[in-house]
Amino acid sequence: MFKGFYGMHENPFHKQIREDQHFLSKDFKEMTARLSRLKDIRGIGVFTAPPGGGKTYALRCFARELNPSLFQMAYICLSTVSITEFYMQFCGVLGVEPSQRKSTMFRDIQQRLFAMYKEQRRPLILAIDEANELDARIFRDIKMIMNHHYDSLDCFSLALLGEPHLNSTLQKPVHAALRQRITIHYNFEGLNNEETENYILHKLNVAGAASSILGEGVVTAINGYARGNPRIIDGLMTDVLTLGAQLKKHVIDTDIVLAAIDNQQLA
Repeated sequence: MFKGFYGMHENPFHKQIREDQHFLSKDFKEMTARLSRLKDIRGIGVFTAPPGGGKTYALRCFARELNPSLFQMAYICLSTVSITEFYMQFCGVLGVEPSQRKSTMFRDIQQRLFAMYKEQRRPLILAIDEANELDARIFRDIKMIMNHHYDSLDCFSLALLGEPHLNSTLQKPVHAALRQRITIHYNFEGLNNEETENYILHKLNVAGAASSILGEGVVTAINGYARGNPRIIDGLMTDVLTLGAQLKKHVIDTDIVLAAIDNQQLA
């Protein structure tokens, strides 16, 4: 209901924001730049952020710009699986026929990865989301899968995305060999105060709304609650706009923000 009231052609804070409408936050630029380097040097990259921090969206934008004739991008997001199920997923993204034997799948996966790199000149970039949920045995096998030609060659790039405690998991002694293969690492910092304001104004502009609908102190109040988390900002702003339209407030004030925060805390 608020779209018409505020002159918007869409809800700019919905989940399915298009890749070409991205906001260039520091975290977004840092992650996409590191992903670009990872594709060239191969090896393992680790990217961590709290839920809703924007790491998966940044990955999606990076994949959209990738040249499909030079790289094959694959994405796995079902991380709470057994090691056999993980191998079957890996076979699926490579177009390899799964087997009942893990050893067979391991061999076929390694052969396909080498062929993509050496013969087809189109190496794989594999992103595993929610990697903080991976079984320890999967981390161990990832290390072995990356061992090509007596551990002298990286045939593909692996991006591990997860929540911050993924870093603690990888610090365990059992993962020392895998940790030594990590060539790129980035932890999201979240939007600062200035970025939060620019993020909100950017999204309002994308939807055709005027920045003047936000009154004094509104952005500060929003950031005090959201603490730089884009998903929380999006959810709160949707409530803010809904309440503002219901109350016929052409300029949103801090009272509306506080009422929306109450709604968020009760949800």
